[in-house]
Amino acid sequence: QVQLVESGGGLVQAGGSLRLACVASGNIFRFNAMGWYRQAPGKQRELVGSITSGGSTNYADSVKGRFTISRDNAKRTVHLQMNSLKPEDTAVYYCNVPGPGNLVLISWGQGTQVTVSS
Repeated sequence: QVQLVESGGGLVQAGGSLRLACVASGNIFRFNAMGWYRQAPGKQRELVGSITSGGSTNYADSVKGRFTISRDNAKRTVHLQMNSLKPEDTAVYYCNVPGPGNLVLISWGQGTQVTVSS
């Protein structure tokens, strides 16, 4: 069974940076795009950005220019570098494998909490 484990969250002041990591078990990581998602209190989970197996990236407009996704296939790890953080970035961050539409292919992990203070 494929599992996803996120880490690296924390409390940071506005303008600061954090680097999140997601480690995936199993072979699925090598052959699929990976996405970072977030869910703020009282809001629906949203896709922050994604990276293909070849390294091409896409980002939500709200994070474009501030967040960067990278991946290390050998280590089955995907990172989310978050710079110039804003209070509105406060959320639980998750990784997953994007599927058709808004679906994801793996059961959600526990996520990692990011809190940005003003």
